[in-house]
Amino acid sequence: MPLVIAGFGVCVLIILYCGIKLSHYGDQIAEKTGMGKAWFGLITMASVTSLPELFTGIGSAAVVGSADLAVGNVMGSCVFNLAFLSLLDTFSKKTTLFSAASQSHILAAALGIILFSFVGLGLYLPDIIRITDWIGIFSIVFIIIYLISVKLVYKYDKKNISSTTATFSTEHRTSFSLKKLIVLYTINALFVIGAALLLPGFAEKISHHTGLAQSFVGTLFLAASTTLPEMVVSVSAIKIKAIDMAVGNLLGSNLFNIFILAVDDLFYRKGNILHDASENNIISVFSTIIMTSIAIVGLTYRAGRKNFVLAWDTLLILCMYIINMILLYHLH
Repeated sequence: MPLVIAGFGVCVLIILYCGIKLSHYGDQIAEKTGMGKAWFGLITMASVTSLPELFTGIGSAAVVGSADLAVGNVMGSCVFNLAFLSLLDTFSKKTTLFSAASQSHILAAALGIILFSFVGLGLYLPDIIRITDWIGIFSIVFIIIYLISVKLVYKYDKKNISSTTATFSTEHRTSFSLKKLIVLYTINALFVIGAALLLPGFAEKISHHTGLAQSFVGTLFLAASTTLPEMVVSVSAIKIKAIDMAVGNLLGSNLFNIFILAVDDLFYRKGNILHDASENNIISVFSTIIMTSIAIVGLTYRAGRKNFVLAWDTLLILCMYIINMILLYHLH
């Protein structure tokens, strides 16, 4: 057991270190190639920081063959991303996070709710609608809605220019050429992929030794570790007052996470991934919908000032995350 925990920890450290490097190199590649910063923050950056979830999910589905770990990792990452908004709110002493963020994030959050709702339907109605024995219709729906969401967000950002153009501090800049940046980016991506592929095996052993359900382990251990890049990127953005990049990265990662679920289904050959996953995962689905709805209310109402460490909206999001974990633990 100690070796298993040590292996899990080493993988987490690799993902953390290389995830930070990926973010910095990816940001500089985007600048050198002339990519739009708003597009980069919400879509490209979110996709980059979600690489661990992507390959951990593939490892869970293809290598371990665990639908519970794959679904638990995806939904756990979504819940964890939203809960992390509460931590970001603590960086501001007077102004609330959502009042300082652009209302353009409401579109990404609303699109996320649509995707989460289809995940819930897929968990509830997996036997009724499927294309083949191992590909569900909902996986195709996920891909279509994600691509539509990307297009809508892109068009909306083109019409509504906001502060999402902010990026990392100049202290993180390098004088590397574009070619060298791409090489360094690729090397770090390979390390992230390798560590992420090993994580499900360690998580499965932790689940076996502790007696905890794989849905709980996937939601807690895997999700927390693979969400580290999003956490690092968002904190870095908050520190340079690029609030929209921080919020956009987390909400954009949630959109990409559901796309990951469709990819996981393609690699899961035992059957339909939502059919084989535990129904307990639907708790995380409902929690994610509620937490995202609270975020939309916060972005719309824009409370302005706060009297405590957390604003009422981010406090409710944090409470919902705690309730989600308690319910999953007691249902294992």
